[in-house]
Amino acid sequence: MGVMLLLKGIIVGLLASVPLGPIGVLCVQRTINKGRLSGFFSGMGAACADTFFATVAGFSLSFIVDFVEEWKTEFQIGGGILIFLLGLKIFMTNPISQMRKTRRQKNRLFEDFVSVFLLTVSNPMAIFLFVALFAYVNVVADGGNFMSAGAVLGGVFFGASVWWFTLTSFVNMYRKRFRIRQLWWINKIAGGVVMLIGIATVVELLFK
Repeated sequence: MGVMLLLKGIIVGLLASVPLGPIGVLCVQRTINKGRLSGFFSGMGAACADTFFATVAGFSLSFIVDFVEEWKTEFQIGGGILIFLLGLKIFMTNPISQMRKTRRQKNRLFEDFVSVFLLTVSNPMAIFLFVALFAYVNVVADGGNFMSAGAVLGGVFFGASVWWFTLTSFVNMYRKRFRIRQLWWINKIAGGVVMLIGIATVVELLFK
């Protein structure tokens, strides 16, 4: 029973992480510009935030869910604005100065982790994604049974971690093939894509 819950948790973690949204674009961009560890630690920030959302969804913490539901429009608009600002930062980043800064300041992985964790947590609507995914794989984390709950949530965290490790490792394989001018275009394209996602989120809500 515990093994099945762990496997279902892994599936949920993978399904939540694989879609390459703005967080995925950011992790890819950081991997290319700053190295695999930067991209991986950024992904782990998202994995921890997803595990938190899975905890809320799996334990049915109704007071949090009700609060998010009541303010969902405001949360979505705020999240869209943050995503737009993230895209703008990526768009304006100079890859040459970023690489020089990375060489001078080796230990900034914690900042990479925290920045993505906070960005992911700023979109609490993801709680409902985990509610849907738990229903899809037919699993409920029983808050009264710490073994079963730990198996599910551990699976979610492990599944998300495997995805971010795989993605950043794959991108890192081709990282050295990029030249400065290509990195410049990658920043422009990645930033533009993330900004468009943020704008589309806000515009869709305003015109509903």
